[in-house]
Amino acid sequence: MATPVPLDLADELARRIYFTSDAITGFSMVTSGDAVTAVDVTLAARATDPVDLGRKLDVIVASDVLGQRRTAPAVVWHADASGPVRDVFDELLAMGAATESGPGQIAVGEPVLSLMDHLDARLRDVAAAEFTAQEFRYPTLLPADALLRTGYAESFPQLLMFVSRLHGDVDSYRGFLDTMGRAGRGAATLSEGLRAHGGGVDHCLPPTMCFHTYHQYADGSLPAPSLVVTSRGKSFRHESRYHRSLERLWDFTIREVVFLGPVDFVLDCRSRLMERTYALMESLGLGGRCEVAGDPFFLGEGTTERSWSQRLLKLKYELRLPLDDADGGRDVAVGSFNYHEQHFAKAFAITGETGEPVFSGCAGFGLERLAYAFLCRHGVDARGWPKDVRAAVAP
Repeated sequence: MATPVPLDLADELARRIYFTSDAITGFSMVTSGDAVTAVDVTLAARATDPVDLGRKLDVIVASDVLGQRRTAPAVVWHADASGPVRDVFDELLAMGAATESGPGQIAVGEPVLSLMDHLDARLRDVAAAEFTAQEFRYPTLLPADALLRTGYAESFPQLLMFVSRLHGDVDSYRGFLDTMGRAGRGAATLSEGLRAHGGGVDHCLPPTMCFHTYHQYADGSLPAPSLVVTSRGKSFRHESRYHRSLERLWDFTIREVVFLGPVDFVLDCRSRLMERTYALMESLGLGGRCEVAGDPFFLGEGTTERSWSQRLLKLKYELRLPLDDADGGRDVAVGSFNYHEQHFAKAFAITGETGEPVFSGCAGFGLERLAYAFLCRHGVDARGWPKDVRAAVAP
């Protein structure tokens, strides 16, 4: 690399390397002293210009990594739990409770499916009891215009996943069928046919559920001075080659809680939900921690400044649970608690009683990850689970 990366920023570099090029299929860090000086990459079996690859990596290092300012983790909750933690993904595969159907795509069966539903019900009950949250079931697809209003495309282009279709025209359909007939079936043929006869992108796969809520209340006043909305649905993020077990999925399920209203209301709701969530984790026998965190902003304007500001202002907290005690321990973020100030309300023109943009915050819980962390802690045999969970899921 043109400029070495300090070791305390190695994780920021690592989370971006696969997005440098599709040609990279594996990598390891090369260190010297207190810095990463090079990245040793494994490439796909096709011609790749190493000089150009190095250029791309240097762009990411300069844009997204070197300007990061690291601080000691600010932990706001920590709890220990009894017993070892071990990765059970191979056991889930062996017993047919999980099936890998593609990159970042895993089908789950019992007991994972019922466990996800039970954990989701516990979270939904917290939202209902604590905030009298209104529940909605949103469609999967998100209008592209709504996504653009969020600013997500400028912040996380590496994670976006789009929906496309053929032009609504007989000639387009016939041309597409001709392409399929000439080239035979296969993903490359579909891509060729779509490029030649496809329409524009008018819908996207949502990267998170809260965007549906902001879109729902866009261009108008809230129906009440303050509002709490909860929903459950599928979200999609292209995790490139970072996908592993149930930790990083391209297609995953979120329980979302969104707060809209005055600033004090939003911050109070976030704080109360965090406290209720800690209590829930402890009742489930799940040790872990909650700490100040940041999002993986990528290649945009002021990326490093935005990351620093997010951490400094404590706009985002992550709830992290352990998955394996081996090799120094591995954990995963199963939830986040976010404060958006007036960003989304301004973007979607959501106003309050005074006509000014409201404030907003949200919490999102990855149900596959949460269930997986539970199983890594308590095992796949329900006889080792807490009694109330066993009674509800596997009586």
